Amino acid sequence: MRPRAERRVQKGLANIGLESFVAWHGVRRRWADRIKILEQNLIPGYVFCRSTFAERMAVMRQAGVERVLSFNRTPALIPDHEIASLQRAVSSELPLGPWPYLRAGQRVRIEKGVLAGMEGTLARESAGWRVVVSVSALQRSIAVEVDRDMIAPEILTWA
Repeated sequence: MRPRAERRVQKGLANIGLESFVAWHGVRRRWADRIKILEQNLIPGYVFCRSTFAERMAVMRQAGVERVLSFNRTPALIPDHEIASLQRAVSSELPLGPWPYLRAGQRVRIEKGVLAGMEGTLARESAGWRVVVSVSALQRSIAVEVDRDMIAPEILTWA
């Protein structure tokens, strides 16, 4: 998808009779003389579209569409319940925003607070998230409880 083309693509898909969804949400922007609410896509560059394989070419012909997300040349299938969850969250009018995808077992870095810069492995417990720090040679670990907004995925760099 071309940058900032989501609205044009969504309108084009509606014009050819295809159901689509963009996760729009309002973001407050402050200028020197005013505050304005701007609509931004929570998942920039993506328009979700319900279509058949045969309709794929019609989707590709829409102005602003560069490609259809595919794996092994097969268009990606997003489960209906995941789209429904996105729609429900957006329509809830609760504060929300984009968030990095994290899962238990993933390497993370603490970005905020007294532990900023510390790295470890993310663990999920019923009470919340913990970052596990290990000393491999001793085969010992400790876990520190963190708020979800304090952590970010560790960026891998290749030497």
